[in-house]
Amino acid sequence: MITLAVDCMGGDHGPRVTLAACRQFLEHHPDARLLLVGQPESLKDFGHDRAAITPASEIVTMDDPVEIALRRKKDSSMRVAIQQVKDGAAQAAVSAGNTGALMAIARYLLKTLEGIDRPAIATQMPNAKGGATTVLDLGANVDCSAEHLLQFAVMGSALVSALQEGSEPTVGLLNIGEEAIKGSDVIKKAGELLRIAGNSGDLRFYGNVEGNDIFKGTVDIVVCDGFVGNVALKASEGVATMIVGGLKQEFKKNIFTKMAAIAAYPVLSALMKRMDHRRYNGAALLGLRGLVFKSHGSADAMAFEQALNRAYDAARNNLLDRVRTRVAHASPLLAPADAQPASSAVGATY
Repeated sequence: MITLAVDCMGGDHGPRVTLAACRQFLEHHPDARLLLVGQPESLKDFGHDRAAITPASEIVTMDDPVEIALRRKKDSSMRVAIQQVKDGAAQAAVSAGNTGALMAIARYLLKTLEGIDRPAIATQMPNAKGGATTVLDLGANVDCSAEHLLQFAVMGSALVSALQEGSEPTVGLLNIGEEAIKGSDVIKKAGELLRIAGNSGDLRFYGNVEGNDIFKGTVDIVVCDGFVGNVALKASEGVATMIVGGLKQEFKKNIFTKMAAIAAYPVLSALMKRMDHRRYNGAALLGLRGLVFKSHGSADAMAFEQALNRAYDAARNNLLDRVRTRVAHASPLLAPADAQPASSAVGATY
């Protein structure tokens, strides 16, 4: 049985969404069980033989400062859910709560793996090949050294290889051009480290890629700092929403466009499904000594279920052991970098 600890109180919608998603998840995964973490009075009506309530008296709100969430709300549903992973009661924790608070609490309770300076947030973005490109970091680390970007590449490779059995993913370094001479000093140095890692068999380095390569599917993994990654993520979601909304409005205009919509419905339906960002919800917090997954705070039941699915797949495929193995193999290259103050390392939202 795969056991997930679910922060049922987190996010914009709380139990109204998380419990509906949990019920759907259990129906689709007969070998899974859930620890529903939160205020018992809000969870008492959820009856299932593979779900148990784990009480927590406090809630981390979406605008709580990290200090409040970490130091004062010690019985929050977010913290208790992560504690279940630390104690071995669950293989992974899932929360739609405050990103900065989740990262800070997870790092405080679980600590980072040996050889990893900072955890990173990784998720998938749809690409033109019909699959998805994994991008990291997405906001946990605003400023990164070349060594950090190498660490992200190693962890991202473990994530994709775990979720896509038998594959050895390709890694691209996000830059302003494909040429090795382009980019900042940090990016140039990161490129050198990634080429060395590629030659030593620690990963498959493709080279520099540009922003449009994320959506072309040029590589399996794109590595960047958290500032750039978060902007790319939010921009892609905005464009997808605009295109889908525009199509719907366009086909409502008159009888001719309605007839065209009917004729093209199968193609349009498939396109809108592929561009639906809810299908890609669920970001892994990589580099910790335990599995933690972050859902969008605004996720509906369908999207939150996807985050549960990703956590389940990661636990089932032994993601944590795979990350440890890759990090250990690449340890000669993963030179420790200067630590960054926590206040600037966990500022973005997912």
